[in-house]
Amino acid sequence: MEPTSSRGPHEAPDSHRNQPHPIAFLRLFLYCLVVAIFGAWVISYWTTKVTPPSLNPDAQPRTVTPRGDLAEDEKSTIDLFQKSADSVVFITTSQQVRRYGSAKISEMATGQGSGFVWDHEGHIITNYHVVKSIANGSGLARVTFADASTYVASIVGTSPEHDLAVLEVTDFQGGAFQPIEVGQSADLQVGQKVFAIGNPFGFDHTLTTGVISGLGRSIEGEDGRQIDDLIQTDAAINPGNSGGPLLDSGGRLIGVNSAIYSPSGAYAGIGFAIPVDTVNSVVTELIRHGEIKRPYLGVQIAPPTINARLNIKGALVAEVIPGSPAEAAGIQPTIIAQQNQIVLGDLIVQIDESPIQTHGDIVKELFKHQVGDVLRVKVVRGLYTEKQREVDLNVELKESI
Repeated sequence: MEPTSSRGPHEAPDSHRNQPHPIAFLRLFLYCLVVAIFGAWVISYWTTKVTPPSLNPDAQPRTVTPRGDLAEDEKSTIDLFQKSADSVVFITTSQQVRRYGSAKISEMATGQGSGFVWDHEGHIITNYHVVKSIANGSGLARVTFADASTYVASIVGTSPEHDLAVLEVTDFQGGAFQPIEVGQSADLQVGQKVFAIGNPFGFDHTLTTGVISGLGRSIEGEDGRQIDDLIQTDAAINPGNSGGPLLDSGGRLIGVNSAIYSPSGAYAGIGFAIPVDTVNSVVTELIRHGEIKRPYLGVQIAPPTINARLNIKGALVAEVIPGSPAEAAGIQPTIIAQQNQIVLGDLIVQIDESPIQTHGDIVKELFKHQVGDVLRVKVVRGLYTEKQREVDLNVELKESI
């Protein structure tokens, strides 16, 4: 006889009866969640609770640790700056403008830059692009010296092709001018230390340091002409630094800071300076005549690094300007022949009786001559070929265009 079941015909088995109801399960889940959140808040509160700071009325300043003596290179840099800073000036230019619809005339700033004292007569050297806006005589240039005294300066002369300008302060009342010491650029070497002093962004007498990164660089000048034989440096040059001096470790002028290579116009590690050998010749001509009265040869010279690689001494002609005296005399440029073979141009080794080693040497010789003079130029032609030989050429100088 089978045992009878007490379940009704529609009752669920015991296994289903023991399962938790969905609502009860949800209540349990929410309860656990609330407990977990509360616990986390309690733990977070007590672990991150900020203890009020304790004050000590008897607190005293820390004892200063003696620094000791400055390093020798620091001393030399400080001495260099102190020796040269008084020769560096801040230059601003402005023009008088009449406001639209008004009879009132006001002064509008048009530019700013740096410069330095050239001689005891009050000549100030700067970049042409610093004073370009007033080069036609329609504005004023003001020169501020290290003692914060400011004087109006007149423009003696400009050379856009070299990005150089000479100003003069005639009513100076600060005692004697302090000209900067002048060095030379013919013997500069990549890697040597340089120091730039200027007024970037209006901050007066700022010193930046770096090294010579390259020599014989070329960039386009303010008038669209190419400026050759520039010094490349990583010393910071910024707007307002232009026209200031680039110095060697002895505090001597070796260049005039002229430009930066940067899409934004701010320091990017590549700056350029006009070598002092060129500056010396150009400035002398401007002080004498107020303008550059010299002929031109019409050659572009390869950078000194090429000379070092080829182990040659002289000015290697990279390009010859069409229609120039050099082309008329038959001076040969460097070219790329068939199969991308480089054929070296003439190596200028002598002009008249003067030996030539750099572009600066050529500039010096040109400043000694006038339009129409005939130069005796000695070149080495056919470098590193079986036809290498010395050739003497007569070059009739023409006026620079």
